[in-house]
Amino acid sequence: MASKYSQLKIFHFKEKVDSLPKKVQEIKAPIHIRIKPTNVCNHNCWYCAYKVDNLQLGQDMVERDYIPEEKMMEIIDDCIDMGVKAITFSGGGEPFVYKHMLKTAKKLANSPIEFASLTNGSNLKGEVAEIFAKNAKWVRVSMDGWDDESYSTYRDTSKQEFGKVIQNMRDFKAYGGSCALGVSFIIDQKNYQHVYDFIKLIKSTGADSIKLSGCVVDNDGAKNNEYHKPIYDIVKAQAKRAKDELEDENFEIYDTYHLLEDKFDKSYEWCPYSQILPVIGADLNIYPCQDKAYNLENGLVGSIKNKSFKEFWFEDKSKFFKINPKVHCKNHCVANHKNQMILDYLNVDSDHLGFV
Repeated sequence: MASKYSQLKIFHFKEKVDSLPKKVQEIKAPIHIRIKPTNVCNHNCWYCAYKVDNLQLGQDMVERDYIPEEKMMEIIDDCIDMGVKAITFSGGGEPFVYKHMLKTAKKLANSPIEFASLTNGSNLKGEVAEIFAKNAKWVRVSMDGWDDESYSTYRDTSKQEFGKVIQNMRDFKAYGGSCALGVSFIIDQKNYQHVYDFIKLIKSTGADSIKLSGCVVDNDGAKNNEYHKPIYDIVKAQAKRAKDELEDENFEIYDTYHLLEDKFDKSYEWCPYSQILPVIGADLNIYPCQDKAYNLENGLVGSIKNKSFKEFWFEDKSKFFKINPKVHCKNHCVANHKNQMILDYLNVDSDHLGFV
């Protein structure tokens, strides 16, 4: 089975990689953009990185912010014109409570841009769900609770919400489109004993994949590891059992549950991925990644409030180098390993390429 989650995808875009260094004058369009259309959410997860006080992510987020309809259409037009390959919608808030999502999805469905969304699944229904099912590349539902009671406790919702989300997933697959439906199961000290049974339930919905991830509870890697160590072996045993018994050509189990580095320090001074996968926030600010979103002090690349995204992107390359990961990024970074691979690639001595 070809992997949907390979960290080597970027190396299929050699011209983009070669354009990244500051010494190269040319600026190429981003490959992929993450858009946060709204900061409003209809769930209230206890671990939400955008709301808890002990994580730097989202520290300057304003919950009422959303991208106006006209501006969203302008952004999509710019992305089409620039040759952007893919757009993913995410939070901030819940993308499917964004009141202009249907119009946005229809516009993307009639464009060359591939699109996808993260979601809590509660509003994954009706016409907008059908548009995604038949036209989007993938949708991934974030989950944590394993039944009505636990789900309600995790997310401060009604006890009917879990069943509704599961049914929305079944209905989504019933549309018969080509969109891959996945689940991201966020593992913590409350649900760790239910991993295998939950994976089995998700497979029964017709979903195509499930991704296992550990809940991030602190900016400090050692504190995260301290939290997960008591449950680590139990989770890994269930993940292995699930892969052995439940994974097949139609259902992929992607186990990313692992302990983190004790420290999140970076050894490099510029971030390649800020030019590859930037974030457009609901506040119309541009951020280098989701881990720096809504961090105005050391995560702001610039703003498109008073200019188009295309104009902003191509006007000045130095903006991509003002954030120094060695200084500003002592937090968890989803792109860290990919950045290291790119920088290693760019640092190869061209006089010795033949000696592979």
